[in-house]
Amino acid sequence: MKNFVEELKWRGMIHNITPGTEEELAKGPMAAYVGIDPTGDSLHIGHLVSIMILKHFQACGNKPFALVGGATGMIGDPSMKSQERNLLDEQTLAHNVSCIKAQLSRFLDFDSDAPNKAELVNNYDWMKDYSFINFTRDIGKLITVNYMMSKDSVKKRLERDSSEGMSFTEFTYQLLQGYDFLYLYQHRNVRLQLGGADQWGNITTGTELIRRTCQGEAFALTCPLITKADGGKFGKTEKGNIWLDAERTSPYQFYQFWLNVSDTDAEKYIKIFTLLDRETIEAAIEEHRQDPGRRTLQKLLAKEVTVMVHGQKEYENALKASQMLFGKATADDLRSLDEKTFLAVFEGVPTFDIERSKLPLGILDALAVETSIFPSKGEARKMIQGNGVSINKEKFTDFNGSLTEADIVDGKYILAQKGKKDYYIINIK
Repeated sequence: MKNFVEELKWRGMIHNITPGTEEELAKGPMAAYVGIDPTGDSLHIGHLVSIMILKHFQACGNKPFALVGGATGMIGDPSMKSQERNLLDEQTLAHNVSCIKAQLSRFLDFDSDAPNKAELVNNYDWMKDYSFINFTRDIGKLITVNYMMSKDSVKKRLERDSSEGMSFTEFTYQLLQGYDFLYLYQHRNVRLQLGGADQWGNITTGTELIRRTCQGEAFALTCPLITKADGGKFGKTEKGNIWLDAERTSPYQFYQFWLNVSDTDAEKYIKIFTLLDRETIEAAIEEHRQDPGRRTLQKLLAKEVTVMVHGQKEYENALKASQMLFGKATADDLRSLDEKTFLAVFEGVPTFDIERSKLPLGILDALAVETSIFPSKGEARKMIQGNGVSINKEKFTDFNGSLTEADIVDGKYILAQKGKKDYYIINIK
């Protein structure tokens, strides 16, 4: 069985770790948890780091707990946030928790009979009936305001937003998260909390509560916050987050995100976001450095993460879609794309509308009269004669030919190509 801490170290996945954690893990299997904020009904790739840590934790024979913050999600964590977030109602939170469980099941074993199978817990279950009076009496008296004010998450939030300050609701967040750790320690024998570097203050509040309440020893391990080499925010594009939900971010767009990372980021990400072993990764990095132009590292990274999140079939579809713009794809490949992927591949391509009632339509009229793909029929005819026009990835060689219903892809589109690089979408209305 692999050494969990050693595995994370070489992958660059440890930021802080409490003394004695590695020694405690060496004594035998432990239980640990990661907290996940259920403010949305899909995880995004910013969550992947914590998920991968849990995945490694389980692979090393330990028992992982995924805690969805049904209670704390109603409040909002001030860590790394510039303002207070909107509060969610119970129905929305229940829906989000259900969706998150389904996504986590792709990474963690929840269903086997193994003693270390993963479990999902929701802190709403133990907080919903805990009265404010009892909580402040039992828990609030154990941690001083001075201790809470010393946490970076509080200090930085107050520095960023000195005009409005921080609400009492948000200020109590670290006590609630600390109580989660205490509850799981007492009821599920969880002695280790895992999370991002920004959670260190909240996690150590939990270890302090355990020490003061149970005179017990608990442990913490955090991973670095993932950054991009150019200083941009990891997992964000112009359109927003890269989601694990295929409806929000298509597998093609997901694949493209990883394919387009920089060489520096690819060397870092392939250690963090894949399960490839050290020897394979180091060999891939060396091969890539020999000829960076081939982008072999990005292709391997994109394949591994896409297969892990969306499955082999969706990876193969994303690969076909990626080849669409570079002349390697076939007409069958084009027709196999669903509409969302088709539009994602050809995003930004000039689009023209043609009424369905005009079909069949002579190719020269289609290219130079009903659209302005060519400035004139003469130029369109000349390009067709020179084998320079393709319809739906197939050469169109008959300038007396027509576009028909049979040429329509996904019920409404025809893809025209002029030369090697110029694409146009004809939208059949």
